[in-house]
Amino acid sequence: MKLYEKMVSGMYLGEIVRRVLLQMCETSDLFGQFVPGGNLSKPFVLKTEHLNKMQEDTTDDLQTVGLVLYNILEVEANLQERRRVVEVCDTVVKRGGRLAGAGIVAIVEKIEEETKRMDSGKRTVVAMDGSLYENYPQYQQYMEEALVELLGYNRSYIAIEHAKDVSGLGAALLAATNSIYST
Repeated sequence: MKLYEKMVSGMYLGEIVRRVLLQMCETSDLFGQFVPGGNLSKPFVLKTEHLNKMQEDTTDDLQTVGLVLYNILEVEANLQERRRVVEVCDTVVKRGGRLAGAGIVAIVEKIEEETKRMDSGKRTVVAMDGSLYENYPQYQQYMEEALVELLGYNRSYIAIEHAKDVSGLGAALLAATNSIYST
């Protein structure tokens, strides 16, 4: 489960991109004559919020991408390199969003086996917590694409709702359910 969390969690997406960029520097000409060291070699220096900023950059010269690379990773990048970085960000975020969507589908299908909610026209609500879902539109989009692709028509029976403190709510529901069945 820990590996799955690392592939979909906002805590790790920036680190995955940083590692990919570091690998690209070591095996190709990304960022020119890259010398190991500096912030690109420091774990967890690149945050998911930085990926979001870079993906949202619509300037012709990808100025925001250049600023993030320079200010956070301490590397200078030409326009071609900036485009490659945006592609890496998009690939990692797309994988994370689609894997999160696939995880939701797996859980919903397991519930459906026992409850037949969709067959009876009932909707299932999935509560999402966290800034990744709330603030990263590309992640939401890729997760939604996976849900539609995997569920097809049945996607209309699943409602994704943003909720604060879902983990606390989940613990409360589990405790309430446990007390009902243990008496």
